[in-house]
Amino acid sequence: MIKDKLDLVYRKLYGYFGPQHWWPAESPFEVMVGAILTQNTNWGNVERAIENLKEEKVLAALKLYKLGHKHLARIIHPTGYYNIKARRLKEFLKFFIKNFDASINKISRVSLYTLRKELLAVKGIGPETADSILLYALHKPIFVVDAYTKRIFSRHGYFKEEATYSEVQNFFMQNTVKSVKLFNEYHALLVRLAKEFCLKNKPKCADCPISNIF
Repeated sequence: MIKDKLDLVYRKLYGYFGPQHWWPAESPFEVMVGAILTQNTNWGNVERAIENLKEEKVLAALKLYKLGHKHLARIIHPTGYYNIKARRLKEFLKFFIKNFDASINKISRVSLYTLRKELLAVKGIGPETADSILLYALHKPIFVVDAYTKRIFSRHGYFKEEATYSEVQNFFMQNTVKSVKLFNEYHALLVRLAKEFCLKNKPKCADCPISNIF
């Protein structure tokens, strides 16, 4: 059964890699900012940008929103596409401040799918970013999908690598226990697997810790 295999994949990966401690941040708001900044870049670049925000003492919704565009873009420069990301960050901040008074408690009280719909209506926020905010910042049980997830499971014939975000997400949501802790760790473990074994070019299939499951 698919459910049994997915459970075994998780247990194998957890046993091999151990807990991944995602999302590395000091506050839910920092996770939200990081989820937007990490689009099309690596985490090391995001960490540098976050440090810049902390050094300038502006890692707070109202302070960030009041920054001029050029100033904000300069601070987050390490993440690349900094002008686009500055605009996207401002769009999210406007949404967060206008609708929830920049309160994590208030935004957390909104139901999962209502809030997801609202996030996706914010310009520049797609499914992966929205779900990262929901799962890692607000602890709502939704599975985050990325290119790594698609690569791993498409190679084992569960769906095509061109499968839509929703198709892949539904595959996991329907065949795993709906748990914030599980979804958090599972996604992080798949990223680790893809980066170390299930490489885009020249994958290390013979050494893969889950090669004997499929």
